[in-house]
Amino acid sequence: MTTLSKTPDAGGPAGTTEPYLEVSNLTVKFPTADGLVQAVTDLSYSVALGQTLGIVGESGSGKSVSSMAILGLHDARTARITGSIKVGGREVVGLNDAEMREMRGNTAAMIFQDALAALHPFYRVGAQLAEAYKVHHPSANKREARRRAVEMLDRVGIPEPASRVDDFPHQFSGGMRQRVMIAMGLINDPSLLIADEPTTALDVTVQAQILDLLQDLQREFNSAIILITHDLGVIAEVADDVLVMYSGRSVEYGKCKEILSHPEMPYTWGLLSSIPDVTSDPNTRMIPIPGTPPSLLNPPPGCAFEPRCIHKDKVPGDLCATRLPDMRPGGRGAGHLKRCHLADPDRVYQVEVLPEIAPDLAEER
Repeated sequence: MTTLSKTPDAGGPAGTTEPYLEVSNLTVKFPTADGLVQAVTDLSYSVALGQTLGIVGESGSGKSVSSMAILGLHDARTARITGSIKVGGREVVGLNDAEMREMRGNTAAMIFQDALAALHPFYRVGAQLAEAYKVHHPSANKREARRRAVEMLDRVGIPEPASRVDDFPHQFSGGMRQRVMIAMGLINDPSLLIADEPTTALDVTVQAQILDLLQDLQREFNSAIILITHDLGVIAEVADDVLVMYSGRSVEYGKCKEILSHPEMPYTWGLLSSIPDVTSDPNTRMIPIPGTPPSLLNPPPGCAFEPRCIHKDKVPGDLCATRLPDMRPGGRGAGHLKRCHLADPDRVYQVEVLPEIAPDLAEER
């Protein structure tokens, strides 16, 4: 494999293998009656086959918007999309509707967040799976499409798939419906799978089963996976790399272990501090991130997290409020990028933040 490298100024991660998906300087804007919503700004990242990229951030940070742009799911009459999206070396931005339909579900597929809303309530599960298969296999007859639907239901762990294939979505539990969505996403063996919060509203047992299933299927199909979530616990379980987004921009990127053990962006610290620690005192309160995200209609000129950051006083002058920091290398190794003006964020995290959010871990260090 050839080695891919990206300059920090591009705002994206430096990969170690040739990427299957390569997003470069992606910007997505939506005109509204109140003005232009800058949903995603100058976003770059890449994912190789067999690898999982976890995209994490608050609601409204641009996670789903950026991923929907990959599959051309935004209304072309209103969405303003610039930049480059290459899937398997093919430029996606600018493809017409017919070309996008040929790619969507075949080369790249998406597992949507709300399985009950994504599945049509009036049609049987098998019919919907068969339709997804026949769109890209027009020569297949109904029997072949049904056999493929049963095969995929069995592969994702649906019991008695030959009979359940004729059930309606409401006859499945939440976890089973999510499995059906995974089956639909993989029915045409796509090389890229985008999972948009696939474990939302599922209990922890079913959530673990879904994550294990995704990992098993990735090993079988060697797919590149983008996992969108707000849960860093899920990211820790399955992701190879992590991209943290805030206010439509990337703010930190690195290997999963590196991000979780040595984060260098105060927003990432806030996400980590909001996770309950089962080993701590049960009376210990979680530490929320103060304030609210900025308006995407009028984003601030400097760091978007500056109004909520409790560490901005460690940066001289009003640099955080007036100048947008570049994505630049972190202090602990190649591939770790951060968007922050703090001079020594790792020291601040080890000395001030970690003792507050994980005192036992701080004592070990």
